[in-house]
Amino acid sequence: MDAIKMPGSKRPSSSSVGAGVGRMFRGMAWGWVAVALILLISIPQAFTYVNPGHVGIVIHKLRGGVDPKPMSAGMHLRNPFTTGIEEYPVYMQTLVLARANTNNSNDEINVNSMEGQPVSMDVSLSFELEPARAPLLYQTFRTDIETIQHSYLKQAIRQALQEVVGSEEIAAILGPKKAQTVMQAQGLLSQRLAPYGFVVKQFTINEIRAPGAVMDAINAKNVMQQQALTAQNELQKNMYQAQGDSIKAAGRAKAILAEAQAQAEANRLLSQSITGTLVQYEMTKRWDGKMPQVSGSAMPMIQLPMQQR
Repeated sequence: MDAIKMPGSKRPSSSSVGAGVGRMFRGMAWGWVAVALILLISIPQAFTYVNPGHVGIVIHKLRGGVDPKPMSAGMHLRNPFTTGIEEYPVYMQTLVLARANTNNSNDEINVNSMEGQPVSMDVSLSFELEPARAPLLYQTFRTDIETIQHSYLKQAIRQALQEVVGSEEIAAILGPKKAQTVMQAQGLLSQRLAPYGFVVKQFTINEIRAPGAVMDAINAKNVMQQQALTAQNELQKNMYQAQGDSIKAAGRAKAILAEAQAQAEANRLLSQSITGTLVQYEMTKRWDGKMPQVSGSAMPMIQLPMQQR
């Protein structure tokens, strides 16, 4: 019996079957190539390296949060699709804020003194970051450390200096209280930056600038004070010299008086000791036995002391 052929049915040819298999294998090959490319791209990103002197801030992309534990220096494994890494330096850094040079931005600090006089300063702040607090610092500002330095740190320095300088006269800040100003400002900065992990090592005021008229007035005042001090020293020197001369004169007068008193006492004792007998005796000791040559006929007589019986 002949086979019944269904109307409209066709037997697939061998060529069409081979083409389908080829398309399937080509699709699988492209799939494996895509997987291989993904692996080649993602495997290097699965490892992250944190440089020495830095910590890694782990950012969770899915949850949108920051891991409270920082990543230490070295090589670490991570999922590049769900986590990001931001490095923060924890070694000592120095932020210099100064008047602009030719091509640099102007970072000088401007404040006002107690009299309301404008004062501009060039300052520098040396600090370190506590590694354990680095995630909190990033979570607070959500930016890199350089941006934080030139925004928040600069504003903190200006505020601290305004509080200190604003309570002092400009002449004192430029002169005897400059060191005290630096110390007080550093204390305020240490206190206010510590919660964010900043450890202040040193704060320095490198230069202070005031209006020209103010500087001229301060210089004139300093000259007058110096002249007054010189005159006072000269007066004191003259007083000491006069006192010394007076003491010397008193000493000389006392010496003369003592000498006169001693001479008078000697004369008194001498006058008491001189008698007629003593005079005759002294004359006799000095007589050489010759009679004096005189023109008269009278012979001088030498009266000898009588022997007492």
